[in-house]
Amino acid sequence: MKIWVDGVLGDVADARVSPMDHGLLTGDGVFETLRVYDGRPFAWTRHLDRLDRSAAALGLTVPDRAVLRAGAEAVIAANGIPEARLRITVTGGPAPLGSERGDGGPTAVIAVGAVAPFPPTASVVVVPWSRNEHGATAGLKTISYAENVRALAHAQAHGAGEAIFANTRGDLCEATGSNVFVVHAGGVRTPPAEAGPLLGVTRAITIECCAALGVPCTEAPVSLDAFRTADEAFLTSTTREVQAIGTIDGVALPGAPGPVTTRLAQAFRDRVVAGVDFV
Repeated sequence: MKIWVDGVLGDVADARVSPMDHGLLTGDGVFETLRVYDGRPFAWTRHLDRLDRSAAALGLTVPDRAVLRAGAEAVIAANGIPEARLRITVTGGPAPLGSERGDGGPTAVIAVGAVAPFPPTASVVVVPWSRNEHGATAGLKTISYAENVRALAHAQAHGAGEAIFANTRGDLCEATGSNVFVVHAGGVRTPPAEAGPLLGVTRAITIECCAALGVPCTEAPVSLDAFRTADEAFLTSTTREVQAIGTIDGVALPGAPGPVTTRLAQAFRDRVVAGVDFV
């Protein structure tokens, strides 16, 4: 497998990142995962815009977009995986032990891996830990994923494939790697930025699909009761696209995937096929 590290494309076995890298030592870094369809990265500009926002919020410098685009295309071509996930990671770079950064500049890594389609429905559980919607990294896509790793392990131990977080107010926030939508009486709701979720690229495209289809959609607080009693609920993410939720805490949602979820999933796929978002 080939990987790109700080402008150099080479074998992953030969790639080197300093053991003193601040990303390894403290989780100081940001990243984006893009879906690659037929060899082309999807929604490039949207993802790079978010990478820039996350990096700016942490005070990190991101390499020039033209450099990253060339690196991404080189990695995709070298690995020959036309249907893939592409990850761009930028860390604080080599640093002394502790929370302060060094002065050597950031580390940038671009990697690609195969992606398998998700099943039509997902089983989810609400985990006993909350997201802090007021935290310093709320709404940022950082590499500090230990909380997500723990939550996903909890979900899997309870027979589910994804974990759902409430925020400190007890309202629905997000999943470990997905945004969450609920459907009541044909209308769609998803937690707003103030509720603490990372605002996903697929989430934004799904909201646009709602507008195109005439499906009412609001960004508004969602209680856990409203989530658990929804007519339909679904997840959105780069790799899942639009995936219906089949069970919540072991309780089935009737008829999943429901009609609204099905329409939105197809609308998203139609945009992929039409090449609308390959910019």
